Amino acid sequence: MGEYSKALSSYERSLEIRKIALPPNHPSLANSYNNIASVYDNMGEYSKALSSYERSLEISKVALPPNHPSLASSYNNIASVYDKMGEYSKALSSYERSLEISKVALPPNHPDLANSYNNIAMVYGNMGEYSKALSLLERSLEIFKVALLPNHPGLATFYNNIATVYDNMGEYLKALSSYERSLEIRKIALPSNHPDLATSYNNIGGVYDNMGEYSKALSSYEKSLEIRKIALPPNHPDLANSYNNIGMLYSHMGEYLKALSSLERSLEIRKIALPPNHPSLASSYNDIAMVYNNMGEYSKALSSYKRSLDIAKVTLSPNHPSLASSYNNIGMVYSHMGEYSKALSLLERSLEIRKIALPPNHPDLANSYNNFAT
Repeated sequence: MGEYSKALSSYERSLEIRKIALPPNHPSLANSYNNIASVYDNMGEYSKALSSYERSLEISKVALPPNHPSLASSYNNIASVYDKMGEYSKALSSYERSLEISKVALPPNHPDLANSYNNIAMVYGNMGEYSKALSLLERSLEIFKVALLPNHPGLATFYNNIATVYDNMGEYLKALSSYERSLEIRKIALPSNHPDLATSYNNIGGVYDNMGEYSKALSSYEKSLEIRKIALPPNHPDLANSYNNIGMLYSHMGEYLKALSSLERSLEIRKIALPPNHPSLASSYNDIAMVYNNMGEYSKALSSYKRSLDIAKVTLSPNHPSLASSYNNIGMVYSHMGEYSKALSLLERSLEIRKIALPPNHPDLANSYNNFAT
């Protein structure tokens, strides 16, 4: 958290000087607003990030030609924030505007075009529109194969993303194959303790976890954690992610005390590293609540789920799928406690959000209807 504050302070001081020294629509001012937005984005302060990214875009529109690559970057950054906020239609609109500019400004096999297709694909993946996501990722791969060397880290990122889509589809063997291809490239292209290698091991662990191959999952998660301990500062958010994933794995194994220990370690790091309303803190409280729920500690589960919801309400758009999950989880705890009227009200709220936020055949909608029946 301290590093973000320092960066923000420096960028804001730079902006103050540039405002005095430069004309009001100078490209360097756009750069300052973009840098400030990037810090807010990393802090999970999405509304502030959006405001600064949009100010940067306004200046760039005046200062630059209409198809300048910097405009494509601005639309891309705005889209990324909307995606994190769960505003998927707005994210798609901005990503597609970025792609339109890039098509005019860049040669047909430029890597930035591949990145644009990739970004649009990941939004469709978040929406549960997996066939559209895969089609766009294949288009991205065609460009990458022409534009990049066979062991370029960009290809590793592509294979990682296509694996994520397969993972979300429940196509675990395909996901594993693509994650392992990504890891192979990263082993060749990067130093042995590079954080991206940790990401690969982490993602492979996640697939094994989903497959119920818990010993393999634990081995991969621990390998990821080892690299992160070497490569990153002691309170880096990625270390928190490692402890969180190991904690959830122990929960799946029924090792609830070990799970709580790892999840609480993750939460401690996130409290130090992140702002108080960062979405990752909401995730920590949610995961701790899940363990308490599995242990039958319903009052503790309820408390943690509500803490998670409080944070999510501040950070996320009102129809974000994560809010639906929070209402669903709290509703199910009330159901277990025999508080059926409270449970029904919350499950209905969850369903309302999912109907708005998700495609009609998304698995989470099926879960909502199933929970009503339960």
